[in-house]
Amino acid sequence: MYSRAYCLLERDFQELKENNFKGITAFPISEDLMEWEADIEGLQNTFWHGLFFQLTINFTSQYNCVPPVVKFLTIPFHPNVDQNTGRACIDFLDDPDKWNTSYTLSSILLTLQVMLSNPVLENPVNLEAAQMLIKDESLYKQVVLRLFNQPSQLRDNGPEFPKDPDKVIRSIKEISFNDYYETWSTIATSKATEHCRSSLLEDPNFIVEYYKWMKTELKHPKEWNSK
Repeated sequence: MYSRAYCLLERDFQELKENNFKGITAFPISEDLMEWEADIEGLQNTFWHGLFFQLTINFTSQYNCVPPVVKFLTIPFHPNVDQNTGRACIDFLDDPDKWNTSYTLSSILLTLQVMLSNPVLENPVNLEAAQMLIKDESLYKQVVLRLFNQPSQLRDNGPEFPKDPDKVIRSIKEISFNDYYETWSTIATSKATEHCRSSLLEDPNFIVEYYKWMKTELKHPKEWNSK
């Protein structure tokens, strides 16, 4: 007889396959469905688009009462990703008290995809990335692109920044997602705050609308572009 966690993960896998989210794939690598690998591509109309990041997702028999452990194998230079361990710093993944049983594999992966192009600069786990983004967004984008092809988990002395930024491929301007950035910024942080945060994913309308955005592939990208 299968465990409760196994049945829930089977359901999550079916949901993921049915929706076929653009830029997101995931599959179990263990027979009990406790260990998964995933690939996430950055959102369209952002400089993250075209960059694919590998992740591992490890569940326990207590799912969905506790969050899984999520780590980037392809570690991005990002304010909300630990550059040494690859852990994504999101409240509901770091703090079981902020986890909600309504969260699924799909909502976790969608949140991580959004996080890439919408970093939160409060309490960043990668301070170097946050400071660079604040000081020089263009340079930050160039560094992200340059480091993408390097095995960041093997770098012991921090990122190697481009000596000649003009020789690095320049990216398009980052998408803003202003309509939900303010809410999103309450859940992506490097450490929990004393006050209870209102998670973006607690609003069922967000995931519904986000699914629509992904399926229509942002037919009106100009509405989202930063100026």
